[in-house]
Amino acid sequence: MRSFAGIVQKGARRGHALGYPTINIPMNDTEISGVYIARVYLAGEAPYMAAAFADPERGTLEAHIIDFSDDLYGENVRIGLRHKIRETKKFDSDEQLRNAIAEDVAAVRKFFSL
Repeated sequence: MRSFAGIVQKGARRGHALGYPTINIPMNDTEISGVYIARVYLAGEAPYMAAAFADPERGTLEAHIIDFSDDLYGENVRIGLRHKIRETKKFDSDEQLRNAIAEDVAAVRKFFSL
């Protein structure tokens, strides 16, 4: 498992607009890309399950924390990548992207047997 730590930064809020808000931290590992089953670790709390997208072109690791809605801007977090779901893919529409994210979230839930 690879993990990355950083302070949550504001992104473009595209995930939020699609119904899947994400936290974003800087990532400067050009070898990691795609969508992963992940755990998000917050200080003093049990880890949360998440779907994470590693984008080496933007130098960003973003994670949709499942069943979580708190604002984490400015917080220090660690995202642990557990298993790669798929490679990065371009989508022709927001609806296609939304459907792919829904499948990613289902894969995360299945992985953690929820």
